[in-house]
Amino acid sequence: MKNSSVRIVSLIPSGTEILATLGLTDAIVGRSHECDYPPEIQNRPVCTQARLNSNAPSSEINDEVNNLLQSALSIYQIKTDVLEQLQPTHIITQDQCDVCAVSFSEVEKAVADLTHSSPEIISLQPNVLQDVWNDIERVGNAFDVDSVKVLENLEARVKICQHKIQGLSLTEIPTVACIEWTNPLMTGANWIPELVNLAGGQSLFGATGKPSPQLEWETLIVSNPDAIIFMPCGFDLNRTRQEAQLLAQRPEWQKLHATQTGRVYITDGNSYFNRPGPRLVDSLEILAEILHPEIFEYGYKGVAWEVL
Repeated sequence: MKNSSVRIVSLIPSGTEILATLGLTDAIVGRSHECDYPPEIQNRPVCTQARLNSNAPSSEINDEVNNLLQSALSIYQIKTDVLEQLQPTHIITQDQCDVCAVSFSEVEKAVADLTHSSPEIISLQPNVLQDVWNDIERVGNAFDVDSVKVLENLEARVKICQHKIQGLSLTEIPTVACIEWTNPLMTGANWIPELVNLAGGQSLFGATGKPSPQLEWETLIVSNPDAIIFMPCGFDLNRTRQEAQLLAQRPEWQKLHATQTGRVYITDGNSYFNRPGPRLVDSLEILAEILHPEIFEYGYKGVAWEVL
């Protein structure tokens, strides 16, 4: 990096991870309340807070989110006093999802109020895997950092997965339901169907590059997937287990093919699947390990995923 006076505030976890992958960790002077990786950024000042209780039941969180959005309020607040003190030269945010992180318009408003600095806003907008690669390149370009090796490494890992599943027959490719929220029931979309297909599965719901749709309980039962993978937005492995067990108490659950064959899985969606940064490749490897343990063994089991 040519300019050592760069001071970056990252308001989205995936942005923080992109910066770290590009070797820019030392330039991060502030972060969002959800930025927790890599561990060394956890001592940076926190510049955001949530307006909702993330420990509440899923249905309550969903209601609170909808109420805030209907009142034209952001789900997150920016601590402008902290921003003012940090005097960033750049702010990384996103324009992809109002529920995932501070919205672009909120950041613009906050920056307009700053008196000591006028930082450049870099807004990420990933919907598919290629968008994530483009974001990494764009962030690299913004700070004069070469992203070529980083991208080559990530793309090589994707190609390894693709190569290893080439010999699978159609009968060996399981149908997969990815659950992104349990109440109401929602399925993973955007880059999730793409990752499932790359890992040797057939994604049943959700369209690549589109927002996550709600799913009727009856539709899940009728489609009777070969595998069900829980990856709720913002939840770690333990919280995901609690959510999945609530759903598994329904009487129809025991009749599902995935339940009967022991192919219901929980994952750490917060660290992996819901963060459109470099660890989406880890997410692909996790899916590959879940769906085809006879081919893949990366060592994520017990840390990033478990059988329910």
